[in-house]
Amino acid sequence: MSSIEERFAAGANRPGLDRRTLLKTLGVGAVGLAGIPLLSACTGGSAPGASATASKSLSFGSGSSDEVPKAGYKAVTDAFTKKSGITVNTNVVPHNDFQNKINTYLQGSPDDAFTWFAGYRMQYYAGKGLLTPVDDVWEKIGPNFSDAMKKASTGPDGKKYFVPNYNYPWGFFYRKSFWAEKGYEVPTTFDALTSLSAKMQTDGIIPIEFADKDGWPAFGTFDYINMRLNGYQFHMDLTAHKESWDQKKVSDVFDTWKALLPYQNPGALGMTWQDSAKSLGDKKSGMYLLGSFVTQQFTDPALLADIDFFPFPEIAMEGMDAVEAPIDGLLLSKKGGQNQAAHDFLAFMGTAEGQDAYASKDPSNIATAKGADQSNFSPLNKKCADVIAGAKSISQFFDRDALPAMANNVMLPALQGFIKDGSIDVKNLEAQAKTLYAAQ
Repeated sequence: MSSIEERFAAGANRPGLDRRTLLKTLGVGAVGLAGIPLLSACTGGSAPGASATASKSLSFGSGSSDEVPKAGYKAVTDAFTKKSGITVNTNVVPHNDFQNKINTYLQGSPDDAFTWFAGYRMQYYAGKGLLTPVDDVWEKIGPNFSDAMKKASTGPDGKKYFVPNYNYPWGFFYRKSFWAEKGYEVPTTFDALTSLSAKMQTDGIIPIEFADKDGWPAFGTFDYINMRLNGYQFHMDLTAHKESWDQKKVSDVFDTWKALLPYQNPGALGMTWQDSAKSLGDKKSGMYLLGSFVTQQFTDPALLADIDFFPFPEIAMEGMDAVEAPIDGLLLSKKGGQNQAAHDFLAFMGTAEGQDAYASKDPSNIATAKGADQSNFSPLNKKCADVIAGAKSISQFFDRDALPAMANNVMLPALQGFIKDGSIDVKNLEAQAKTLYAAQ
């Protein structure tokens, strides 16, 4: 098949494949995946470079379909081709489709290399044998990364699978000039946040811009309130189901969130994050909790220079040193492990040169490789980098830290229901979690 969409369709229509949409990021439920045979053409993974054959081309599957990140990865592939003489055939798929169908894609005819994420969402597929370890690549690029990045790139078997490209903090973004005009001040506590929201509402604007048509943005709010109340370790234990969902600590998260619901955009369930970014830029809303990639939507240099952000404010002392800063990068499929050109491509992505190429088109994210050029960082970029560097703990994001089926099949619709009417059944969350995690 010529396109990545056709490969997705082939996987989805394959007899015997009971696809359950996994995380915002996945395609199949954990129970369904366990009984699906792996591709017969898969190679062993203990020495990924050993069986790879020389080639002058590779295929690259990308879920970075928005214009800015798409241009970023084109800059990377162009720079890699110029340096190596290797042709990269890129297949771009709409972001949400790529995430929702990733499992069927990997079980069908995947590209050699593809965009994906660190955390459990990488480890899950590594554990299922659908990825190629890239320890050979890390022998070359290891000195370019911190211990935290190395850990985030390691699978459950101790092998490296992931090459980081960038990460980005989540926080409240706002327009400086608008806040100065209105006399608003950055809140440092949750009470101050709700008081500011009430003032904004009185001023006739939407206090907290919010969009959850696609389901995943709400995870960021849940994660921050959870970490600010209960701490980073509780977040990790909850997503691993080492802590139960039907306990007071979890109920407290939703009870605290209820204080913000009256101030969030009432049309959130019908809006994409791009829609809400426009509302923020147009001064129809006061602030917006999202990742720094939100600035990709601000193409007017004057507007972009007017954007600032602040971390999610303190609720309890516990957890204030944690930041949500997901890591994006590249993986090799099992098929890609047989192509030395694909290993070379990931090695290029793990250099300052490769990440500088990406950043030349997408300055909204923070490069992860040591030596990456920061000379053109805007004040906002520097602030983002400082927040990440100063954090004691970094979470990936709920749907990257949790079991895919729990995130997409259970929490995503549960949070959308909560946003709609403020109700949540934590006992049901726990019952479903027990079933899903027991199936692993």
